[in-house]
Amino acid sequence: MPPTVVAVIPARGGSKGVPAKNLAAVGGVPLVARAIRECRAARLVTDVVVSTDDAGIAAAARGAGAVVIARPGEIAGDTATSEAAVRHAMDAYEAEQGRPVDAVLLVQCTSPFLTSEDIDAVAAAVVEAGADSALTVAPFHGFVWRDADAAVAAESAADGGHGVNHDKSFRPRRQDRPQDLLETGAAYAMDAAGFRTSGHRFFGRTELVRTDPARVLEIDDPHDLARARALAPLLDAPPGFAGGTPTRPGALPTREDVDAVVLDFDGTQTDDRVLIDAEGRETVAVHRGDGLGIAALRRAGLDLLILSTEQNPVVAARARKLKVPVLHGIDRKDIALKQWCEEAGVTPDRVLYVGNDVNDLPCFDLVGWPVAVASAHDVVRGAARAVTATPGGSGAIREIAGWLLGPSLTP
Repeated sequence: MPPTVVAVIPARGGSKGVPAKNLAAVGGVPLVARAIRECRAARLVTDVVVSTDDAGIAAAARGAGAVVIARPGEIAGDTATSEAAVRHAMDAYEAEQGRPVDAVLLVQCTSPFLTSEDIDAVAAAVVEAGADSALTVAPFHGFVWRDADAAVAAESAADGGHGVNHDKSFRPRRQDRPQDLLETGAAYAMDAAGFRTSGHRFFGRTELVRTDPARVLEIDDPHDLARARALAPLLDAPPGFAGGTPTRPGALPTREDVDAVVLDFDGTQTDDRVLIDAEGRETVAVHRGDGLGIAALRRAGLDLLILSTEQNPVVAARARKLKVPVLHGIDRKDIALKQWCEEAGVTPDRVLYVGNDVNDLPCFDLVGWPVAVASAHDVVRGAARAVTATPGGSGAIREIAGWLLGPSLTP
């Protein structure tokens, strides 16, 4: 019987450096869903478990095919260790599934470019090569410096920075130095019994699994997230592909996946703000790029619909300008959507629905491609199959048109 290998992804909701970090989209996919996708694609992984204290992350994890373990508050704070979350998740998994875990992986979803090959490599080091623990590393050639100890520096003004992995008076060429390896923080594997005994991810014989240094990036602050989003079109692309829409399996929909696009209005085609004049008339701002994208989708032969709970005349006016059918003033959007699909002869599995708030969730459950704009509610982003990098009202619909028709938007 093959060994039971469980990949645990710790994903708490209390990130301070990047709020709702684990739901942030890179390449149109929330970080937690990216990690789940790669774990599920790994040959040796039996099950993927997400340990979280956050409802939005839990919804995203279930939608991506993971088992969700509710993390207790005492191991969900800023000082809680990853080991504590992994141990709790492993115990809960065994209790629910009724079978022991042979090897457990710790996979960090804040490493967005981790691949299924990396995950299989650390797992294989333990379950096939007999290592007790394993981790991903990357070649590192830099000279590391450290400030002088404050107490020592106070005694001697001459004391300053000193070399950690080198003698500052002797700087050999890179090829003449021992090869340093940087812990990537992306994936770890442990023999389950040894992990329980040691309580730590490193014990016994620890195997170092080399990975592509170009893919090493940990998201800790907004600048890291911006870099990841900029790199995604290159690193998510298959070999030899130099740009355009990310194409790793399951990342984003294409024209071949979709027959119809249904759009919410407020917060999706607008920034969710309403201006009210002295007579009570409401006005909103829309993005011209969205109009261009919608026109391209119409020319490409996709069925289109604007579906809104708002009765505001501005919704109908915008729909007329875009030449798109509209249903507005709708209390139950899911019922209206289902009826529209039947009348239009569209299979719901081939509908892409774009929303931003919790009243869109019933429609998300009906369609094959629920999509959230970047500014959507956390729970909505978590339930989406794809998330735009652009907020509502700032060109998110044009971005989606680019997914389906290519960056040029030409049908």
